[in-house]
Amino acid sequence: MDNDSKLRLLYIGKMLQDTDEAHPLTNAEMMQLLEEKYGMTTHRTTIPSDIELLIKSGMEIEIIKSKPKKYYLNDYARTFTLPELKMLVDAVASFKFITKKKSDELIEKIVTLGTPSSVPSLKRNLWSEGRIKQENERIYFNIEAVNQAINEGKKISFQYFQYDVKKEQRLKHDGTPYKFSPYALVWNGDYYYMVGYSEKHDGIGNFRIDRIAKAPHILDEDAIPMPEDFDIAEYTNGMLRMYNSERCDVELICDNSVMDAIIDKFGTNANTYAYDMTSFKLEANVAVNHVFFSWIFGFGGKVKIKGPENVLEEYKDMVQKVFASLQ
Repeated sequence: MDNDSKLRLLYIGKMLQDTDEAHPLTNAEMMQLLEEKYGMTTHRTTIPSDIELLIKSGMEIEIIKSKPKKYYLNDYARTFTLPELKMLVDAVASFKFITKKKSDELIEKIVTLGTPSSVPSLKRNLWSEGRIKQENERIYFNIEAVNQAINEGKKISFQYFQYDVKKEQRLKHDGTPYKFSPYALVWNGDYYYMVGYSEKHDGIGNFRIDRIAKAPHILDEDAIPMPEDFDIAEYTNGMLRMYNSERCDVELICDNSVMDAIIDKFGTNANTYAYDMTSFKLEANVAVNHVFFSWIFGFGGKVKIKGPENVLEEYKDMVQKVFASLQ
């Protein structure tokens, strides 16, 4: 095969990368593109032969047997299909921890993974204006540092902040750095968290990545090993919005109508049992705190705490305080 033939195969393959079922190319159109873009003239019988060679080499080219014949690259031969790219675009647009500027940049990169004809459909119906977004891009450096520490098995130190009533950032604990052995990055409730061993709390804890004041410092100290019996999935499933507190086995009596919400939170492997004709019992290990009680309260009586008694009493006390605040 001479060099011109090799180049022609390369150019035809490149042209087909920009096709799909709705936007195929005919023999004549490819001949025209070869001449216009690459200054290469060819006979009308040559391209079909080249396409056969490309198919034999493993390229998944579909042929529409119309007059004239049309050719396009099978969507599943690509790294990402159009629906997959659409999901990625929508996910990036919805992430709260990504700034609008970074969202726009990432979306522009994602759409280049599709065909030129797919760009309008990827950007169509994309709603991002008005969404709450981060205002700085510090989080990307935070993620990079934490991920590096996890990969290298090292401890990190960092400062953590919270907002005051003036909506200004204030360092917690007078700016004293936390020392932490990160085990994993976890996505939960629109935010990124790192889960690991906190030396300040002398146990497993988590911190929101976007609340770290600046990129964590990776220490020249080996991280405290993750306990063999620690399951990150189990740890996160038992918490609401990653509020950590003492964990406890609870029994909840749930109306049959809330099963979707229970599965959304605890998954299809949740320990549920028929209770009576209108309700079921859920057994779960959860972090018992005000966030958990607020979640229960939000069901308007359709989820009730059966036990243990001390958790039920805590819940009653919280509800009484809520009613007292309305007086």
